[in-house]
Amino acid sequence: MKRRDFLKSVSGLAAGAALPMAPAVMSSAKADARSETLLIVSEGGPNNLDIHGIGTNVPGYEVSWNCYDRLISHEMKSGPGGVPYYDRDKFKPELAEDMTIGDMSATFKLRKNAKFHDGTPVTAKDVKWSLDRAVSVGGFPTFQMSAGSLTKTEQFVIVDDHTVRVDFLKKDRLTIPDLAVIVPCVVNSELVKKNATEKDPWGLEYTKQQTAGSGAYKVTKWTAGTEVIMERNDDWVCGPLPKIKRVIWRMVPQAGNRRALLERGDADISYELPNKDFQEMKSNGKHTVISLPISNGIQYIGMNVTKPPFDNPKVRQALAYAMPYQKIIDAVMFGLANPMFGAPADKATEVAWPQPTKYATDMEKAKALLAEAGYAQGFETTISFDLNFAQVNEPLCVLVQESLAQLGIKTTINKVPGANWRTELNKKEMPLFTNIFSGWLDYPEYFFYWCYHGNNSVFNTMSYKSPEMDKLINGARDAAATGDKATYDADVKGFVDLAFAEVPRIPLYQPFVNVAMQKNISGYQYWFHRRLDYRALVKG
Repeated sequence: MKRRDFLKSVSGLAAGAALPMAPAVMSSAKADARSETLLIVSEGGPNNLDIHGIGTNVPGYEVSWNCYDRLISHEMKSGPGGVPYYDRDKFKPELAEDMTIGDMSATFKLRKNAKFHDGTPVTAKDVKWSLDRAVSVGGFPTFQMSAGSLTKTEQFVIVDDHTVRVDFLKKDRLTIPDLAVIVPCVVNSELVKKNATEKDPWGLEYTKQQTAGSGAYKVTKWTAGTEVIMERNDDWVCGPLPKIKRVIWRMVPQAGNRRALLERGDADISYELPNKDFQEMKSNGKHTVISLPISNGIQYIGMNVTKPPFDNPKVRQALAYAMPYQKIIDAVMFGLANPMFGAPADKATEVAWPQPTKYATDMEKAKALLAEAGYAQGFETTISFDLNFAQVNEPLCVLVQESLAQLGIKTTINKVPGANWRTELNKKEMPLFTNIFSGWLDYPEYFFYWCYHGNNSVFNTMSYKSPEMDKLINGARDAAATGDKATYDADVKGFVDLAFAEVPRIPLYQPFVNVAMQKNISGYQYWFHRRLDYRALVKG
């Protein structure tokens, strides 16, 4: 089905028209309250089924999380409002049945009955090959592994068929947490190697299109931009067998249609609705709506500091004073966000992240700074956003556009298709843009390593480089590893102050994860990656 025809097929939903797609599935989701099929609707879907792939987008994380296993995972705790919430500091075995953490290594004993989806046993050679792959493919996965000082294939040692040792290059408190994120997933090495080529030795093209894991679910059908279908792996042994047997995840671009599907009972879960809808659905009480601040997360305006005019700190500071902060909180977020602006002038910097800047909307200050920078008449530029999250990004960019126009800055809005967003970020060519980054590991130095360090990761979207910043980030990481609290505190405060002074990106707010679901759905868990974990969900 062409995208144009698909859009036409759902255009009548708000008026109560029947949805022509897969009516048997839709009617069963509505009629059978105890069905073991879960129907999810969202604005965008995955562009790649492999977290190690080039430019894999955020929806792709969800597939990887549910279809692959890792050596370890996190325990759960009770979070805000009693919602189950991953415990940053407590770990449990997943594919490993036992782990022993020593001074400079960690040893993992694998479950001997674990099998890949094709029935092949999971062995230590698969674990090593997968971790080798993660540190070797380059780009996002390899940078993620480096965040935990996991950079060399020699660090991953096969002890025997069911035992793997991970050697530490240095003491780093992020190493063990880094083994529990999405990237170090275990791949069916023999299957992928059979489908690799000389130009693609890690089989990335093969795993882009199909899953090759041992996880609780496996992808049985994927139509890019339209639908993902996952079936439960009944041989999964790394946790309690999930209650949901089948997941149907449909891409429904129009927010009004997603809400209509929920309200009619034709969908079970949606987590990409306008915040206004989430607030209204909270109020009417007909659905369960969960809203939680995204851990270590910030929505921001980024500026490419390598090119005029944003190579001038005064221009960046001018924009920081020109942001329509409160309008964005009120008109776009409908209060479902924590402000990251307007801190009192005398407020001391905290050893914490995120925390608000001292910038607030002040157009006179903005005009004065712009004039000092030599841009009293303004300039022309482009502001870009990810269409996968258009329900927030588009109205946000319109408000920014209107505000900057008061300074003589003429902006053209560039809407980037979600499947291309990560690739565009990686090019480091967009002059002005909005994006969200949330650190999977909830530590200030982790966020700054990704977003401000001169290593220039994909999420240092501004191409910001500062030897002073690098020294502070590296110092905080080293101090955390050795327990030097005084140095750690000083370095964290130092890099926060420097980021706010040079302002290569303008923090706007800490967004919330918002999920709306039918009343008979339970088991939702908040995870650092912000996506759904099907393994715990129950449809009563």
